[in-house]
Parts: sequence; C-alpha cells; structure tokens
Amino acid sequence: MAIEQAKVYVEDLQRGMFVSRLDRPWTRTPFALQGFYIRDLEEIRQLQKYCRYVYVDVIKTVGDVGVKLRRMTRSAAAVENPRTVRVSRGPATPALIPCRPVQVRRDAYPEPVPVRRESPKAEKLYREIAEGMAGVMSHVGEQAELPLRKVQGAMEQLVDSMLRSPDASAWLARIQEKDEHTYRHSIRASIWAVLFGRHIGLRRLDLIRLGLATLLKDVGKLQLEDEVLQAVNRSPRQELEYRKFVGYSVELLAREPQLDPEVVRIVQCHRERHDGSGYPAGLRGEKIPVLARICGIVTFYDEATNPRGASFPVAPSRAVADLYDLRGICYQEQLVVEFIQAIGLYPTGTQVELSTGEVAVVLEQTYQRRLKPKVMVVLDRDKKRLPEPRLLDLAADDDRKERLIERGKLGRGDKIAIVKDLEPSRFPEVDVAAVRDAYLFSRKRLPSFLSRVIGR
Repeated sequence: MAIEQAKVYVEDLQRGMFVSRLDRPWTRTPFALQGFYIRDLEEIRQLQKYCRYVYVDVIKTVGDVGVKLRRMTRSAAAVENPRTVRVSRGPATPALIPCRPVQVRRDAYPEPVPVRRESPKAEKLYREIAEGMAGVMSHVGEQAELPLRKVQGAMEQLVDSMLRSPDASAWLARIQEKDEHTYRHSIRASIWAVLFGRHIGLRRLDLIRLGLATLLKDVGKLQLEDEVLQAVNRSPRQELEYRKFVGYSVELLAREPQLDPEVVRIVQCHRERHDGSGYPAGLRGEKIPVLARICGIVTFYDEATNPRGASFPVAPSRAVADLYDLRGICYQEQLVVEFIQAIGLYPTGTQVELSTGEVAVVLEQTYQRRLKPKVMVVLDRDKKRLPEPRLLDLAADDDRKERLIERGKLGRGDKIAIVKDLEPSRFPEVDVAAVRDAYLFSRKRLPSFLSRVIGR
C-alpha cells in the first residue's frame, strides 16, 4: 500500500508541501484551513512557532519536493519508519519574474447559502447559457452580429447566483454531459473563473467581464479546420494554425458594439504566459491583465480535468499537481495557489476514498474546513454497492467524535477522513450525475430515493 502521509519536522519544511495534520489541534493554531499548501517562508515560520512536526500528504505534495518526498517514502528506510521522513533542503521554485501581487479581498462576500436552495436557479442559468452559446456558435462565420444578448444576461445572473452559492454552479462544472460540444469547455471554465474571482474578492463587474470572456474565448476556433482543431498531437505547422483562433475570436468579438472592450482584451491575452512563452504577443508577467491571467489558469485546469476525447474526467489532484508545477513559469504563483484554495482539494462532484475504505462523492464544501466536506457514501469498504447510499457530513461527524474522544469513549483512529481522490474511471458504476440530481433537485427524503445512483 502506498504511504499517504509522512511525518516531517518543521525545520525541514519546504514550499509545495501539503500539510494535512499538525502535532496539535488545529484550533490551537492560527491556521484557518485544516490542510493547506505551504506557499511562503512566513507560513513555515508560523508552523515552526506552533509545532514541532507536521504530517505531509505525500501524494498531494507537488513540484521537486514532491518527487523527492515520494522517492524517499519508497526507500527501505522509509518502509521501516514511514511516518518520520527527513527531507533535505534545496530550492524548489523557478526564478522569479517581476510581478506585483494581486490584491485579494478576504470575506468580500457573505457566507454561501445552502447549495440545495440555489441549485435550481443555477441549473436553469446553465441551460440558458448553453442554449445561448449554441446560438452564438451557429452564427460564427456569418456577417451578422453574434446573438450575445441572451448569453450576457444569463452570465450576469449566473454571477449573482455564484455569489450566493459557488457550489451550486461548481456541481454543474464537474459533470461531463453526454452531449458534450466544443463550447461546453468554455461554460465549465467560466464557472471556475467566477468561483475563483469570488474567492479573491473581485468586484461584481469584473466577475461578469471575466465570466463572459472565459465563455466567449473560443468562438474563433470554429474558423479552424477540423483537422487542426481535433488533433491531439499537432505538428508545428498545425500548432501555428491552431494559435490563430485567438485572433479570430478577437476579430469576431471586437465588432460587437454591445460587448465591453475589457471582455475582448481578456480574450486577446488569455493564452499569454507568465514567462513570455504564450501567444499571440508573448506578453510577460504583469504585462498580462489580471483577469486574463485568471482566464488562463481556469482554461488550463478545465482542459486538464476534461481532456479532449476522454470518456471520463481526470481526478482533480492530478490537474492541481500539473498546475502547481507551472507556477512562476506559465502562471503567476500567487494566483495558482489562490486558485487551488478556491476550488479546494476535493471539489464538489469529486469521487473520494475515505479512511474507512468506503467510496463517496463530495456533495458540498465546508468552507472553513475544506478537508471535511459533506459527502454521499456509495460503496462499502470492499467497493461493493451499499444497499442505501448515506449522507455524511465529515465536519459534523468530526466534531461529534472529538467530544467523545475528550470523554475517553473513542480513540482518534475512529475519526473519518478523506484519504485521496479517485479517477472517475476507477468505479464507472458510480453515476455522479445521478448523485448530483438526487442531492440537489429531489424533494424526496434522503436517502430512500438514491437507488438509481449506482448500478443503473
């Protein structure tokens, strides 16, 4: 069995490590999130101030230090004592590119409302945007104006919906529908973009601009040849031809008088990269508009989690690890870390394995305790279908058991935690879309109506 955690002394901590446990209760420290990536030296100093050692998730730790940690835990010494690992020090980050930090406004918006309350509105807006985008795409290539009014109005309402409840729309972004089309990626990416923007406290107007730009960024792809657009491994000639889609998109959108010019600017720059390796202008660092940087990150994340032609999405941890490896190179490091915090390690809709061995689907985030979401347990420890899937609020369960532990009635090993996320293809019999519909839209009692969730 692969080692999931390593005990690391605080003097050996490095950026990129994912701290999953402390040597003391989280409530006795200033750390708001129970589980986080180490981003800078100040966080290491804080951990050194409060802890003697911590437990680091070996799988989720990323970058050079992640490779090193996984190699060490596979060594003979680590097998003999896997929970105490010394990690040698050394640089793990690329050379810095000058770029001023993006201003982040914490608590700019109120606490989210329950996801089930907002979900019907979010689903309706998702359908309206999908229908609107189908209309826009069908008009590409014609000389008439693009029918953007419906899309723009729905996006404004979607932003307001996501300000109330980010998870309601995040559910929709996690589902890969059977009638997938080119524009579905843009819809998902726009949801991630607004969710990210809400997390860092962007103004409502900027959230609308960001969501709309992310939604419309690929309209120029319909002017590409299918051979170029559908190619998995493009030749150099095909790649040069493919990159023209940005210019095509800008040309199409710039002639729309009702469209905010800032939206066009985001589209124009969303393929630029932090180190200047992007296109079409090779912009670098802070020369790239902030909203375009965000658009680039969410575009990468959605393409990584939903590869073209794949039957199933990819586990979020893989996409997050790939994204984190590109921090300071393709994407501004601060924004990469903030995005990971925004979506959480286990985004809504993710399949996870629990410490009990059971398999569950993440239903809803607990925003102050990202490692303890609400889940629906669907497979038992032997990975067999449960007679009745059950709801489990990990945060509430954790609090209840903590009280019993303090009274000596339980041991700490009785607490339930998420061990890892799972590739959706691992258990194809788990119908995540059915879990979504059952939890969000059914008015029947839980969990009696959930027989259709597995083994249809």
